[in-house]
Amino acid sequence: MSGFNSILKIFLPKDKIFYQLFQEVSVTSLEMAVLLKKMVAERSFEGREQLLLQIEDLEHKNDDLTHKIFTELSRNFITPFDREDIHYLASAMDDVADYIFASAKKINFYRVDPAHETFGKMADLIIQACESIKQAVSELKDMKNMRKITDALVRVNSIENQADDIFDLSIERLFDAETDAKEVIKKREIYQAMEIATDKCEDAANVIESIIVKYA
Repeated sequence: MSGFNSILKIFLPKDKIFYQLFQEVSVTSLEMAVLLKKMVAERSFEGREQLLLQIEDLEHKNDDLTHKIFTELSRNFITPFDREDIHYLASAMDDVADYIFASAKKINFYRVDPAHETFGKMADLIIQACESIKQAVSELKDMKNMRKITDALVRVNSIENQADDIFDLSIERLFDAETDAKEVIKKREIYQAMEIATDKCEDAANVIESIIVKYA
Protein backbone atom coordinates (compact mmCIF):
# COMPACT_ATOMS: atom_id res chain seq x y z
CA MET A 1 0.00 0.00 0.00
CA SER A 2 2.87 2.35 0.79
CA GLY A 3 4.21 1.77 -2.75
CA PHE A 4 0.86 2.74 -4.21
CA ASN A 5 0.84 5.89 -2.07
CA SER A 6 4.30 6.79 -3.36
CA ILE A 7 3.14 6.38 -6.97
CA LEU A 8 0.01 8.39 -6.21
CA LYS A 9 2.08 11.27 -4.87
CA ILE A 10 3.92 11.54 -8.20
CA PHE A 11 0.66 12.25 -10.00
CA LEU A 12 -0.88 14.49 -7.37
CA PRO A 13 -0.65 18.25 -7.91
CA LYS A 14 2.22 19.33 -5.71
CA ASP A 15 0.12 21.51 -3.43
CA LYS A 16 -2.24 18.56 -2.73
CA ILE A 17 0.55 16.57 -1.10
CA PHE A 18 0.31 18.77 1.98
CA TYR A 19 -3.29 17.72 2.61
CA GLN A 20 -2.37 14.05 2.39
CA LEU A 21 0.58 14.46 4.75
CA PHE A 22 -1.44 16.42 7.32
CA GLN A 23 -4.14 13.76 7.15
CA GLU A 24 -1.58 11.02 7.80
CA VAL A 25 -0.18 12.94 10.78
CA SER A 26 -3.66 13.39 12.27
CA VAL A 27 -4.45 9.68 11.86
CA THR A 28 -1.15 8.62 13.45
CA SER A 29 -1.63 11.00 16.39
CA LEU A 30 -5.08 9.54 17.02
CA GLU A 31 -3.62 6.02 16.94
CA MET A 32 -1.07 7.12 19.55
CA ALA A 33 -3.82 8.58 21.74
CA VAL A 34 -5.80 5.33 21.60
CA LEU A 35 -2.70 3.36 22.61
CA LEU A 36 -2.08 5.80 25.49
CA LYS A 37 -5.61 5.07 26.73
CA LYS A 38 -4.85 1.34 26.54
CA MET A 39 -1.61 1.96 28.43
CA VAL A 40 -3.46 3.78 31.20
CA ALA A 41 -5.88 0.85 31.51
CA GLU A 42 -3.14 -1.82 31.46
CA ARG A 43 -2.32 -3.07 34.96
CA SER A 44 0.95 -4.88 34.24
CA PHE A 45 4.25 -3.08 33.75
CA GLU A 46 5.22 -5.47 30.96
CA GLY A 47 1.98 -4.77 29.10
CA ARG A 48 2.50 -1.03 29.42
CA GLU A 49 6.06 -1.41 28.17
CA GLN A 50 4.84 -3.14 24.99
CA LEU A 51 2.28 -0.41 24.38
CA LEU A 52 4.99 2.22 24.86
CA LEU A 53 7.04 0.60 22.09
CA GLN A 54 4.06 0.85 19.73
CA ILE A 55 3.56 4.50 20.66
CA GLU A 56 7.26 5.16 20.08
CA ASP A 57 7.09 3.62 16.59
CA LEU A 58 4.16 5.87 15.70
CA GLU A 59 5.95 8.91 17.11
CA HIS A 60 8.91 8.17 14.82
CA LYS A 61 6.47 7.80 11.91
CA ASN A 62 5.01 11.21 12.72
CA ASP A 63 8.49 12.73 12.89
CA ASP A 64 9.15 11.40 9.39
CA LEU A 65 5.83 12.79 8.10
CA THR A 66 6.56 16.19 9.65
CA HIS A 67 9.99 16.17 8.02
CA LYS A 68 8.31 15.42 4.67
CA ILE A 69 6.01 18.40 5.14
CA PHE A 70 8.97 20.68 5.76
CA THR A 71 10.83 19.17 2.78
CA GLU A 72 7.83 19.73 0.48
CA LEU A 73 7.57 23.26 1.83
CA SER A 74 11.15 23.98 0.81
CA ARG A 75 10.67 22.41 -2.64
CA ASN A 76 7.29 23.76 -3.71
CA PHE A 77 6.63 27.29 -4.82
CA ILE A 78 2.86 26.66 -4.89
CA THR A 79 1.25 25.84 -1.54
CA PRO A 80 -2.44 25.46 -0.64
CA PHE A 81 -2.20 28.19 2.01
CA ASP A 82 0.40 30.46 3.57
CA ARG A 83 3.79 28.83 4.03
CA GLU A 84 4.02 30.02 7.63
CA ASP A 85 0.62 28.48 8.38
CA ILE A 86 1.78 25.16 6.97
CA HIS A 87 4.87 25.39 9.16
CA TYR A 88 2.85 26.35 12.26
CA LEU A 89 0.30 23.57 11.73
CA ALA A 90 2.97 20.93 11.14
CA SER A 91 4.84 22.03 14.27
CA ALA A 92 1.68 22.09 16.40
CA MET A 93 0.58 18.64 15.27
CA ASP A 94 4.09 17.29 15.84
CA ASP A 95 3.93 18.70 19.39
CA VAL A 96 0.68 16.78 20.01
CA ALA A 97 2.43 13.51 19.16
CA ASP A 98 5.49 14.49 21.22
CA TYR A 99 3.44 15.05 24.37
CA ILE A 100 1.40 11.88 23.94
CA PHE A 101 4.72 10.04 23.72
CA ALA A 102 6.09 12.01 26.69
CA SER A 103 3.05 11.00 28.78
CA ALA A 104 3.57 7.33 27.90
CA LYS A 105 7.31 7.53 28.61
CA LYS A 106 6.75 9.06 32.03
CA ILE A 107 4.20 6.39 32.98
CA ASN A 108 6.73 3.73 32.01
CA PHE A 109 9.85 5.41 33.41
CA TYR A 110 8.32 6.18 36.81
CA ARG A 111 6.65 2.75 36.98
CA VAL A 112 3.47 4.46 38.10
CA ASP A 113 0.26 2.42 38.14
CA PRO A 114 -1.94 4.76 36.04
CA ALA A 115 -5.20 2.99 36.92
CA HIS A 116 -6.55 6.04 38.79
CA GLU A 117 -9.73 7.27 37.09
CA THR A 118 -8.42 10.75 36.35
CA PHE A 119 -5.57 9.37 34.22
CA GLY A 120 -8.27 7.61 32.21
CA LYS A 121 -10.31 10.80 31.90
CA MET A 122 -7.28 12.73 30.65
CA ALA A 123 -6.52 9.97 28.12
CA ASP A 124 -10.14 10.08 26.90
CA LEU A 125 -9.90 13.84 26.37
CA ILE A 126 -6.68 13.46 24.38
CA ILE A 127 -8.44 10.94 22.12
CA GLN A 128 -11.41 13.27 21.66
CA ALA A 129 -9.13 16.22 20.85
CA CYS A 130 -7.14 14.17 18.32
CA GLU A 131 -10.38 12.96 16.71
CA SER A 132 -11.56 16.55 16.33
CA ILE A 133 -8.25 17.69 14.83
CA LYS A 134 -8.41 14.77 12.38
CA GLN A 135 -11.91 15.79 11.35
CA ALA A 136 -10.94 19.45 10.88
CA VAL A 137 -7.84 18.51 8.86
CA SER A 138 -9.86 16.19 6.61
CA GLU A 139 -12.17 19.10 5.70
CA LEU A 140 -9.33 21.53 4.91
CA LYS A 141 -8.82 20.14 1.42
CA ASP A 142 -11.87 21.77 -0.15
CA MET A 143 -13.37 23.74 2.79
CA LYS A 144 -16.87 22.92 1.53
CA ASN A 145 -18.25 21.99 4.93
CA MET A 146 -17.22 24.89 7.14
CA ARG A 147 -19.68 23.84 9.83
CA LYS A 148 -17.82 20.56 10.34
CA ILE A 149 -14.52 22.40 10.69
CA THR A 150 -15.81 25.04 13.10
CA ASP A 151 -17.68 22.45 15.19
CA ALA A 152 -14.48 20.40 15.47
CA LEU A 153 -12.47 23.44 16.52
CA VAL A 154 -15.05 24.42 19.14
CA ARG A 155 -14.89 20.88 20.52
CA VAL A 156 -11.09 21.08 20.83
CA ASN A 157 -11.41 24.31 22.81
CA SER A 158 -14.00 22.76 25.11
CA ILE A 159 -11.88 19.63 25.58
CA GLU A 160 -8.84 21.71 26.50
CA ASN A 161 -10.89 23.57 29.13
CA GLN A 162 -12.11 20.25 30.56
CA ALA A 163 -8.52 18.99 30.68
CA ASP A 164 -7.47 22.12 32.60
CA ASP A 165 -10.22 21.50 35.16
CA ILE A 166 -9.36 17.80 35.54
CA PHE A 167 -5.66 18.67 35.88
CA ASP A 168 -6.36 21.21 38.66
CA LEU A 169 -8.66 18.80 40.49
CA SER A 170 -6.22 15.91 40.11
CA ILE A 171 -3.32 17.89 41.54
CA GLU A 172 -5.47 19.08 44.44
CA ARG A 173 -6.50 15.50 45.24
CA LEU A 174 -2.95 14.28 44.77
CA PHE A 175 -1.58 16.65 47.40
CA ASP A 176 -4.44 15.79 49.76
CA ALA A 177 -4.32 12.00 49.45
CA GLU A 178 -0.73 11.05 48.54
CA THR A 179 1.70 10.89 51.46
CA ASP A 180 4.76 9.89 49.43
CA ALA A 181 6.41 13.04 48.05
CA LYS A 182 8.12 11.08 45.27
CA GLU A 183 4.77 9.73 44.07
CA VAL A 184 3.34 13.25 44.06
CA ILE A 185 6.17 14.46 41.81
CA LYS A 186 5.89 11.48 39.45
CA LYS A 187 2.13 11.65 39.02
CA ARG A 188 2.12 15.43 38.71
CA GLU A 189 4.58 15.21 35.82
CA ILE A 190 2.37 12.66 34.05
CA TYR A 191 -0.76 14.76 34.52
CA GLN A 192 1.14 17.79 33.26
CA ALA A 193 2.34 16.04 30.08
CA MET A 194 -1.19 14.82 29.35
CA GLU A 195 -2.66 18.27 29.90
CA ILE A 196 -0.05 19.84 27.61
CA ALA A 197 -1.05 17.33 24.90
CA THR A 198 -4.53 18.88 24.94
CA ASP A 199 -2.97 22.37 24.91
CA LYS A 200 -1.09 21.42 21.75
CA CYS A 201 -4.32 20.18 20.15
CA GLU A 202 -5.76 23.61 20.86
CA ASP A 203 -2.68 25.22 19.28
CA ALA A 204 -3.29 23.16 16.13
CA ALA A 205 -6.97 24.13 16.19
CA ASN A 206 -6.00 27.81 16.42
CA VAL A 207 -3.80 27.49 13.32
CA ILE A 208 -6.62 25.78 11.42
CA GLU A 209 -8.97 28.57 12.49
CA SER A 210 -6.49 31.14 11.18
CA ILE A 211 -6.34 29.30 7.85
CA ILE A 212 -10.09 29.13 7.34
CA VAL A 213 -10.52 32.81 8.28
CA LYS A 214 -8.04 33.69 5.51
CA TYR A 215 -9.23 31.33 2.80
CA ALA A 216 -12.82 30.25 3.39
